[in-house]
Amino acid sequence: MKSIIKLEEASMWLLSVVAYYTSLHFNGWLYWALFLTPDISMLGYLINTKVSAFIYNLFHHKALAIVIYLSGCYFHSEILQLTGLVLFGHSSFDRMMGYGLKYNDGFSNTHLGQIGKNAKNIQQLL
Repeated sequence: MKSIIKLEEASMWLLSVVAYYTSLHFNGWLYWALFLTPDISMLGYLINTKVSAFIYNLFHHKALAIVIYLSGCYFHSEILQLTGLVLFGHSSFDRMMGYGLKYNDGFSNTHLGQIGKNAKNIQQLL
């Protein structure tokens, strides 16, 4: 099952890359330059874990990415489409690598299991 989930996430990540190159008119490097920007949301951990989990999960939620992308299609805004594709692709890539949405008690506790030094559940996904 774990391989199927990783393959599904890889397919969604690839979908975002293909959609970028086939439907938007930006330079090819821009997607890759922006690819890690959703991780800026980890700065919330400088405040506290509850605030940071909310901010991180907001920037890594695929439904929000889809809403932003579809809003860009509706309003003919390539900036919104780009934003949605980067958020969607980044979130899919993170999940493919085993990083999930965060719980309020700390960065290493995700909906996919523990990550980091004490990762027990994540090894079951691999």
